Amino acid sequence: MKIKFSRHAKRRAKLYRISLSTIENILKKKNLCPGKHEIIQEVPGQKFPLKIVVSVENDTIVVITNYPLKKRRKR
Repeated sequence: MKIKFSRHAKRRAKLYRISLSTIENILKKKNLCPGKHEIIQEVPGQKFPLKIVVSVENDTIVVITNYPLKKRRKR
């Protein structure tokens, strides 16, 4: 699958110092079906888990936004 980043997603990644390759690696491990998805993933080296919002159409994943959650996930 091809991964595209919206301008907003690129700016959020730069603002929060999240590498685009980290986001790509997370998305490659997921088996996503067409539609909109919210992914919350713990990342080593980050204080908070990342939230990634994507839209899947045909053979393309578009990253809409990504940012660290300010609160830890409840278990």
